[in-house]
Amino acid sequence: MKRNAALVINRKITLDDGSIIQAVIWTLPILLKGSPHRYKYRLYYGRNGECIVRFDNEQGKGDHKHIMGEEAPYIFTEIPKLLEDFRNEIEHVGGKLWTAL
Repeated sequence: MKRNAALVINRKITLDDGSIIQAVIWTLPILLKGSPHRYKYRLYYGRNGECIVRFDNEQGKGDHKHIMGEEAPYIFTEIPKLLEDFRNEIEHVGGKLWTAL
């Protein structure tokens, strides 16, 4: 029997200042090429159409993050740590704190 991807988190929050925080995480039935784990994720923080912080993994490229237009590798260990690192980067760039994810 073929297993499908399972949605783990799908949240979108619009803050008072118009900033958008979105987190989508899936568990995959097989490894995504370039990632040593079975998660597909996209975490986004932006305002006025501008991406300020994004963590994601894409097939062949693997885990990485985008901070203020700069891309860097990211070492994924577990979902709680991913969310913590995402929050920390938002805080680092001067974004509002939130606890909803």
